[in-house]
Amino acid sequence: MRLRLLRRRLTISAPRVAIRSALPWPFRWLALAVVFGFCAAVAVWAFEFGKSIAGLDSVSRDELLQLRAEVTRLRDEGSEQQTVAHTAESLLMAERAAKEGLMAQVRQLEADNRTLREDLGFFEKLIPVSGAEGVAIRSLQAEVLGGMQLRWQVLVIQAARNAPDFNGKLELVLTGTQDGAPWTQTQPPQGQSLQVKQYRRIEGVLDLPPNAVVKTVTARVLAGATVRATQTMVLD
Repeated sequence: MRLRLLRRRLTISAPRVAIRSALPWPFRWLALAVVFGFCAAVAVWAFEFGKSIAGLDSVSRDELLQLRAEVTRLRDEGSEQQTVAHTAESLLMAERAAKEGLMAQVRQLEADNRTLREDLGFFEKLIPVSGAEGVAIRSLQAEVLGGMQLRWQVLVIQAARNAPDFNGKLELVLTGTQDGAPWTQTQPPQGQSLQVKQYRRIEGVLDLPPNAVVKTVTARVLAGATVRATQTMVLD
């Protein structure tokens, strides 16, 4: 009988036995939490104690203060440099505007000076030549424009004071070559009506024939069929 009971306990068919702790599970979780909290507190204390021994806290704090001071200094320097840059840019723009204004004034003065020289030359040509009488050509100017046109200007005066009005004609005689052959042309063909009391400036633009090369321009003032004044200009 005992042998049978012993065999039943030792085999698979033996009855299951459950072992239960006498401590309830809420108390076990509480004890485990207390143990973990204590371990964490000990770890934090050990870490802080190690940092204090190594002097890491003071070094990091000092370096942080230095970095903040450096950042503040760099920010202030950047603001000052930006202000200086803006000031320099404003001065540069003002200087550029002043320079452009001076250049415009210089160009205007040059144009005025050129106009005054032209006017002076024009009025000098109006001064009568001693001993001269009647109608005279005091100035003849001509230039070829693009090989297709001729721009001209003639100044005619009466040297004598209180001279009667002159009524006549003005002719321009162009000489040169056309297609390599000698060429002459009178413009306008019948002459241009001319009336002069004291002085008269006449100008115009003539169209040239194709392949014509103007070498000389002659201005003639005629009274009827009589040539009263003439002047010739050679073109380069």
